[in-house]
Amino acid sequence: MKRTLLSLALGTAVSLAGISAASAGTLDDVKSKGFIQCGVSQGLIGFSNPDDKNNWNGLDVDFCRAVAGAVFGDGQKVKFTPLSAKERFTALQSGEIDILSRNTTWTMSRDTSLGLVFAGVTYYDGQGFMVKKSLGVDSALKLDGASVCTQTGTTTELNLADYFRANNMKYEVVAFEKADEVIQAYDSGRCDVFTTDQSGLYAERLKLKNPDENVVLPEIISKEPLGPVVRQGDDAWFNVVKWTYYALLNAEEAGVTSANVADMMANSTDPGVRRLLGVEGDYGKAIGLENGWAANAIKAVGNYGEIFDRNVGPDTNLKIGRGINALWNKGGIQYAPPVR
Repeated sequence: MKRTLLSLALGTAVSLAGISAASAGTLDDVKSKGFIQCGVSQGLIGFSNPDDKNNWNGLDVDFCRAVAGAVFGDGQKVKFTPLSAKERFTALQSGEIDILSRNTTWTMSRDTSLGLVFAGVTYYDGQGFMVKKSLGVDSALKLDGASVCTQTGTTTELNLADYFRANNMKYEVVAFEKADEVIQAYDSGRCDVFTTDQSGLYAERLKLKNPDENVVLPEIISKEPLGPVVRQGDDAWFNVVKWTYYALLNAEEAGVTSANVADMMANSTDPGVRRLLGVEGDYGKAIGLENGWAANAIKAVGNYGEIFDRNVGPDTNLKIGRGINALWNKGGIQYAPPVR
């Protein structure tokens, strides 16, 4: 019995040591340096794109600002590192960035073999194809023998191979490391087809010389759940990033917006809203933050619906409807656990 108790005590000590080591990780480092280093794309309209003054904007950018709001109470305390698809995971593994928020697909291999972990799905997407209208093609099933432009180091290449193989079609791949190189090659006629996530097709089409002369085909050939990524084994930071995402969804469901969050904190009698906004309970302290962490994230960028509409929604140049990215009670699949 003594041996068993000793073993249990040692096991508990080891477990606690592991928890302590994980806690003393990215969150502490971020607080110490005073900002979050966020890895983003090299320029994808609607998701992460710099303007002519190098001010970054987009859905992925706003998510990093939300995390900064949660941690610091200031959504501007974030710096952005533009990364190619090829170098994005190495940058996170090496500690060059604190979080990768770069239209990145959650897959089993990425979740198990890279020492990284996905914190949620901020945008449900799927791979599609774009062609010039002059090609006279109205379906991806008519692309036998086509040359296809795509980006190296992505799931896009693998999905492309699977789709053509499954449909007994031949193709020639024309691959580049940088997204801008891919769209330039397609625009100059070096390939017949451009393939990437469908949201990316709508974004990249805006960069073409004659956007209206190009059409996105109807087929969706893959599941592309896109979301933020952090390093495995750093549970304290993982919890902050994950629950910031959940807070944005819960805020939209509860009707909490950037415009009314202060009023809701002062006047709401809804227990769920009061817990979310830190008026009741110590849920912020449980993840190493102030209890008003979620309210601060919402003040910085709004709820999930506000972020979506501002960056990629029907009133933007991309004109993307919510679709499956609507809340679960509005016909979509975006769903968050409660704060309680």
